[in-house]
Amino acid sequence: MSAVDSNGFDDDAGRASLTRQSQAYDGLRTLLLSGSVAPGTRLTEADLTRMFNVSRSTMRTVLVRLTQEGYVTSEVNRGVRTRSFSVEEAADILEARETLESALAGKAAERATEEEVGELRRTLEVMEDCRSRGDATGYSRGNRRFHQQVKEAAHQQTLARAYDTLLYPLVMRQYRNLSAPHPRAGSLEEHQAILWAIITRNPPAAVAAMLHHVASARQALLLHARRERTASAAADAQETADAQETADA
Repeated sequence: MSAVDSNGFDDDAGRASLTRQSQAYDGLRTLLLSGSVAPGTRLTEADLTRMFNVSRSTMRTVLVRLTQEGYVTSEVNRGVRTRSFSVEEAADILEARETLESALAGKAAERATEEEVGELRRTLEVMEDCRSRGDATGYSRGNRRFHQQVKEAAHQQTLARAYDTLLYPLVMRQYRNLSAPHPRAGSLEEHQAILWAIITRNPPAAVAAMLHHVASARQALLLHARRERTASAAADAQETADAQETADA
């Protein structure tokens, strides 16, 4: 039998509703962070309610929360769409990532347990093996695991929570250069430097190594993005010039 509070509300029903809402939020957020949904994709309530098996009102609440957190945008007459970032917005997010993740690496050098150091070693061994075999997908998976393990080994919840709010995976989804070799040249060696600083309990070296690693990734990403923007602007200018020439002919 359901419990009813003094105001006549069904406590069990309320808890169940919050659970469904939480599950839908976690599911949609995970989907967005996976990079499987292209920037600017329209999200319809009808499709999402079927996907997550919740009511429209529940999904509407989830979308409001994700809009407030920056994962999606909501505009009149355009609906809800996955977030798209300007180059300037992407640069801000990547710079914030450098600050937070380098601080986490420094704390990991202070606080990581021997078991956590061992897990980092094993992850890096897998990444080395993937690189030698040309397994780019496996390397990327190991790379994500390594950074997650560094964050956990820091045992610094305030920094970790701030890091988790960054929309870095969405920026990567939009701006990654699919034609570039993967892993990026020097990536594995940069991870090795981070690990060595943690193993030797050298926080300043861990901060510097992580800062160099994520800054290198940011520069490669944004250099590609700016080249793409320049090329697009040049193409638009040429198209305008061609149109004008045709009109004058």
